[in-house]
Amino acid sequence: MSNRIVKTMAVIIAGFSSQGVLAQPVVKYPTRPVRMIVPAPPGGTTDLLGRLVAERLAESLAQQVVVDNRGGAGGILGTELLARAPADGHTLGIIYTPHTVLPHLQKKMPYDALRDFAAVSQLTEAPLILVVHPSLPVHKVQDLIALAKSKPLVYGSAGNGSGGHLSGELLKQMAKIDATHVPYKGAGPAAIDLMAGQLHFQFGSHITTKGFVAAGRLRAIAVSSAKRSTELPNLPTVAEQGLPGFEFVNWFGLVAPARTPAVLGTGIQQKIALGFQQPATLAKLVALDSTVVTSTPAAFAAFLAHDLQKWGGVLRNSGIKAE
Repeated sequence: MSNRIVKTMAVIIAGFSSQGVLAQPVVKYPTRPVRMIVPAPPGGTTDLLGRLVAERLAESLAQQVVVDNRGGAGGILGTELLARAPADGHTLGIIYTPHTVLPHLQKKMPYDALRDFAAVSQLTEAPLILVVHPSLPVHKVQDLIALAKSKPLVYGSAGNGSGGHLSGELLKQMAKIDATHVPYKGAGPAAIDLMAGQLHFQFGSHITTKGFVAAGRLRAIAVSSAKRSTELPNLPTVAEQGLPGFEFVNWFGLVAPARTPAVLGTGIQQKIALGFQQPATLAKLVALDSTVVTSTPAAFAAFLAHDLQKWGGVLRNSGIKAE
């Protein structure tokens, strides 16, 4: 066999991923602007993170990365659009916690949370802040538990399957209390109703709650992560306040349509990992109370499979049924 044939075969083989996706050589990437689908409206944590990823990728790829906000149905609308996009690396998308939760809450999903996507990288994780209306006699988690045992409580979230919903259900299970969940179309509307006294508590992101807490319109009583927040070091965790083992963090990640060449996913992950180490980028992530987790495609794929199984168990135990 001639050296020329051997070299040609090597190029072809390089186009295969370890999972056998898309058997063709990768010649040049990108050849046109890259589309970044963000399955959330502008302004929230998901959108801000998506734009930050787009900025770093645009710099490293020397190509425009266009953010396309497609909010709705808890992220399902935008994520379905991503699943149906061409698998050539020119369409990427942000996914977050509800991605592995909604399959347990919906009787029928328009895509498979694992099979229809190629994992690229987990990006960050961030805790939630447990806040209450300042008129309530609640200054710590034990106070909230005692109140829940004396009267019916209502809590709000950004929607079914959101981090605020899951945290609330986890609190209910571990504290052995009851509270009615009210889903909203975003964390902001839920916070507004909480400030109006129509809700009793909410697990909200740092970016959603910090302004209201600073203005005295909400009271922060705990952080949902296992360790205290670097942004709020004086705020104790839920676990510290009588519920050892309580832990919840919102995660965010980057995926591509299934069958996207693995070599592209690996290259993009490496570029993001480098970009997220820039001091200016790290400062922006700290402001979001986020921890960088730029895992490999294989590690992120394993994480997604584990998270899908984990929340299936929690939601079954909660008695919540698919709608």
